[in-house]
Amino acid sequence: MMALARAVALVVGLGATCAQGAEIGYLAPPGVPAEEFPSPQRPVAQIVSPSRSAEQHRDSFNEAGEIARILELKPGMTVGDVGAGSGYHTVRLSRLVGATGSVIAQDVTRDYLVALARRTERLGLRNVKFALGEPHDPRLPASSLDAAILVHMYHEVAHPYAFLYNLVPALKAGARIGIVDIERPTSEHGTPLALLRCELSAVGYREIATHQLAGDGGYLAVFAPREERKPPRDIVACGDRAGAR
Repeated sequence: MMALARAVALVVGLGATCAQGAEIGYLAPPGVPAEEFPSPQRPVAQIVSPSRSAEQHRDSFNEAGEIARILELKPGMTVGDVGAGSGYHTVRLSRLVGATGSVIAQDVTRDYLVALARRTERLGLRNVKFALGEPHDPRLPASSLDAAILVHMYHEVAHPYAFLYNLVPALKAGARIGIVDIERPTSEHGTPLALLRCELSAVGYREIATHQLAGDGGYLAVFAPREERKPPRDIVACGDRAGAR
């Protein structure tokens, strides 16, 4: 009987995992293809982990709280956690925006989203949606986001000009994006601030402010899209600068 019970539990568990996985896909039709944009003139870091560091360490510097404060995130908002990974920010944003708000956890690695779906279910978080993206396109619903965060992942975006361009339609009027990274070469899993500013400006974003986060959290650069976007063919890739080394 014990063996039978374990077998049933295993089948049920696998069924739940498959169901969660089946529900995770693209939330929007494809945007502009990658080949319409220039390639980055600097290294792109490989995706090596769903999490930057231990959550307790990040909590000790109140990383999530500082980002929420600077971006003025509030209950009732819909926030995109772009490159959600293991869901450090997704979980905390879910509680912050509350039952009247929602979080869209987006990633290009489907297995990360499947694991995150299990985590949010275990925690009883009902206001999280999951969005599979592509390296050049976040595939997020039009006019769905009050704000978006890209935390310690920008240096891993394979097609940054296309990705940033295709993110714009998902932003509501007045929405901002917050990019968190470290002042180091992209080949070393950071993004020099001068390079970030250049690439965002090339796509048509304007910088609002830059803040230094506590501890080893790096910087938080806040941007908003300009009203008029350049056509993809007019975007000029930024030079390598400090991005390669």
